[in-house]
Amino acid sequence: MYYDPFVLPFTLGLNILLIYLLARYTRWIRSFSKEEKRIIRKNIFTLKTWKAGKEVFLESLVHHKIYRTSPFLGYMHMCFGLGWFLLIVIGKIESLVYHTSLLNPPYFAIFFRFFHPAQETFPYSTTFAFLMDLVLLMILSGLTLAWIKRLYSKALGMKKTTRHRPFDLLILTVLWCIFPLRFLAESFTSGVRGGGHFLTHTAGDFFSRFLPIESLSYPAWWAYSSALGLFFLLLPFSRYMHIPTEIVCIFLKNWGIKQGRTFTTFSQFQLYSCSRCGICIDRCQLGNSLKITDTQPVYFLKALRHNTEHSVPTDNCLMCGRCEAACPVGISLNNLRLSQRKDGSRITKATYGYIPPITPPQAKIAYFAGCMGHLTPGIIQAMLTIFAKAKADYTFIDEKGGICCGRPLLLSGNQKAASVLRDKNNDLLNQSGASLLVTSCPICYKTFKEDYELNMPVMHHTEYIRLLLRQGHIQPHHSELRTIFHNPCELGRGSDVYAAPEEVLKAVSHKLPTVYDGRDSLCCGGSLANIHLTPLQRTQLSSDALKAYLTYHPDVLVTACPLCKKTFSKTETSVPVKDIAEVVAENLG
Repeated sequence: MYYDPFVLPFTLGLNILLIYLLARYTRWIRSFSKEEKRIIRKNIFTLKTWKAGKEVFLESLVHHKIYRTSPFLGYMHMCFGLGWFLLIVIGKIESLVYHTSLLNPPYFAIFFRFFHPAQETFPYSTTFAFLMDLVLLMILSGLTLAWIKRLYSKALGMKKTTRHRPFDLLILTVLWCIFPLRFLAESFTSGVRGGGHFLTHTAGDFFSRFLPIESLSYPAWWAYSSALGLFFLLLPFSRYMHIPTEIVCIFLKNWGIKQGRTFTTFSQFQLYSCSRCGICIDRCQLGNSLKITDTQPVYFLKALRHNTEHSVPTDNCLMCGRCEAACPVGISLNNLRLSQRKDGSRITKATYGYIPPITPPQAKIAYFAGCMGHLTPGIIQAMLTIFAKAKADYTFIDEKGGICCGRPLLLSGNQKAASVLRDKNNDLLNQSGASLLVTSCPICYKTFKEDYELNMPVMHHTEYIRLLLRQGHIQPHHSELRTIFHNPCELGRGSDVYAAPEEVLKAVSHKLPTVYDGRDSLCCGGSLANIHLTPLQRTQLSSDALKAYLTYHPDVLVTACPLCKKTFSKTETSVPVKDIAEVVAENLG
């Protein structure tokens, strides 16, 4: 039996951590609803578990999404995640080959270089020594990048880094000490007893020239074990709780558990999965344009987790989804914010009793312009032109006025009031007898698709126009206009509609690629979800976004949302702002 008292800090810390995690996760999962438990049981023994394991490897260890944001940042995180994992796995295999027993205590693989006499050999001992040195070097290189990031974040592609509380700085320091202490312990031991490979053996020879490494070797192992044990003890109360929680959260998501608009047990898993990497800070336009630095998700989740005041970071948000699209863990940030917004409305069905009942004309297609559509009549006229050219059998549901889809109320937290509007619209739309609903507003589109119980599919007008083009019902000519496309937040990131507007715009113009295409689209600043911004601040957001797009020198800035068109049009510019439907209608002759 291999044992030495210095393994006690590591063993004690690890056991306490495992007991704590088991108790906490068991309590959380037991508090899931019956339906959530049924979903887990249904999917746990399916390919979804394999998919979850793959995602854990890519995001928790390799940090694939962070790599896409910044290769240096991704490499830094991978060094800690994958590097630590490889040290454990390779060390365990090495200990099994040497000792040929599965019953070795956990610390044996961790402190193998202490217990294994250098003069003893076993199969592939040199190979294992090389691999362990290589992985340790990788981790130390990542640690160097972490130091650089703390001193000068721009070197790793980040404009700003997360502000930490003193406790977080304490455990960060402990983490940063772990691997240098391992390096010193193994190097000192190699210098005294031989062994090691290109890194630790060379370092051991070097240190032996001017240090009493024989006296320092054993204290170094104590320091390494103590740092590990202290890190395990502090982990549940720090941001590093994300390490185990993120893994569980990924499996739960793949099994079908979703974050709704109310705070549930799954919300706890989401909350504790945040690593506070700070990527969301650079993505936030409030911080970039308005220098608002206390509302980004990393600070909102931190306040929520520590149960401190979070009303301002909850409400002062565009809900544009840029942060959520970039979050390497895939946390449902918008829904978590919605779960914290207070529902203070007193609206009931009787509130809208004054609205006379409407019997819509029967048609195959129901067109819903929406509130903002009626404030941008050019878009409506373009759609009517397109319907006419396609000889479509349609009815204009809200031609003479209608009821809001309910999403603005929902975004402000008034979910009960939003449900009243949804019920009235739901009945109206289903009475139309239509087999397809087309809307010009991405806000309405997202709401109709996600929150309504309609007897028909829903299309945004970009999807409908693409369908008409593919079927040959309209044949617009291709102009030489140089266009760039602004994909509205609720259409792209909110509803995952990217291909349709791209295809349509390329069919009628010379569409220029930009760094803001797809999920990187900028918010126009006209968001209905933020009640804190002043008109001047909204103008600043809109102006900065517009300037970013116009650096590509287009003839026309094209969007696909009446609110975005109206917001951008308020800013003085020599470049016209048009909806994609207007561009198509103009090219129909």
